Amino acid sequence: MKPFETFSGIAAPLIRMNIDTDAIIPSREMKSVSKQGLADGLFSDWRYESVESRKENKDFILNQSPFNKATILLSGRNFGCGSSREHAVWALSEWGIKVIIAPSFGSIFYNNCIKNGLLPITLDENKIDLLESFVSIDPLKNQLSVDLASRIISFGTETIEDFPIGTKDRESLINGLDEIEQTLDKISLVNDFETSHKAKNPWL
Repeated sequence: MKPFETFSGIAAPLIRMNIDTDAIIPSREMKSVSKQGLADGLFSDWRYESVESRKENKDFILNQSPFNKATILLSGRNFGCGSSREHAVWALSEWGIKVIIAPSFGSIFYNNCIKNGLLPITLDENKIDLLESFVSIDPLKNQLSVDLASRIISFGTETIEDFPIGTKDRESLINGLDEIEQTLDKISLVNDFETSHKAKNPWL
């Protein structure tokens, strides 16, 4: 997992409530357990006029320039609700999304984001409205910047400060360590415990 500290990019406003994981990537698009090859199926029911032909729906925001190069997603309440499929986060990441900003998230989806290096930011709807208005003027020029260490979002001359994120989640993203890597980071302590435990309990 790559460390996340500061990031700037084009933000696409996909302001819809209750975007569930089946909308993010329908089950028919999940043909393996690999993290690779899922971007093509991202939002496939919305991105394509026909799922079979893959003809793009020009009205869908991520098919419109420059939002087709977006790395930040603005969305509505309860983003990532529904089933617990981790493929939803994998598809977003492979497509290029690094940050999702919404008023609330499905709890399992939120945790899956943290585990896969994607930053979910919870903001009030009025603040998301400000960001949407800013990027809509000139989305290619008016990019958003996110400083995770300082918990600041910068847009133009303005900032949104102290966006909420748990200390453990923030450190995990900044250090680029998922749960397995966090355990391996303390492998010497684990080894010391095992040695001590075996010495005290030789019958085990």
